[in-house]
Amino acid sequence: MKKEILKHIEQAKKGNQVAFNYLLDTYWSSVYGYQLKSTQNENDAEDITIQTFAKAFNKIHLYKEEYEFNTWLIAISKNLHQDLIRKRKASIQFNSSSEEKDKIYHIADDTPSPEDKIIKEQNLAKLLRDIKKLKPKYQEVIHLRFFQELSYKEISSQINEPINNVKVKLLRAKKLLAEIIKKG
Repeated sequence: MKKEILKHIEQAKKGNQVAFNYLLDTYWSSVYGYQLKSTQNENDAEDITIQTFAKAFNKIHLYKEEYEFNTWLIAISKNLHQDLIRKRKASIQFNSSSEEKDKIYHIADDTPSPEDKIIKEQNLAKLLRDIKKLKPKYQEVIHLRFFQELSYKEISSQINEPINNVKVKLLRAKKLLAEIIKKG
């Protein structure tokens, strides 16, 4: 089994999509199960697991054979979970003096101004133009996930592909879209 894994890792380092799919299929339940125990939340576990594979696949050239691939993935996953916890703590912690506490009750109106609405519409229009630069199969999964807000399971049945393929396509689509946006 270890030889088979190492063979697929080497192929993945060369950009072989089938190898990425194999690694995702082989290790998905292990990473997801670890995160489900850690987070006690299915959505967080799934998000962190997806981020784990995205990060691992982007950095696969850094993987060293002396470590078990599963251990490497779990370490990445653990770090992503800790980052999430830190971000959440930072967003809810508030140290204040009594004067600052009085100011808390003066809540600002965060309703978007007409200018904010125009900027948002322009950004959305640019995003839609960038999405149209993707191959149709990637456009479709982006649209189904982020505009129709379908679950992976719903997307899987809609495009008649296994859930893991949907996840890989979404990872790839987001990566390609990020590259297009950076160039833009």
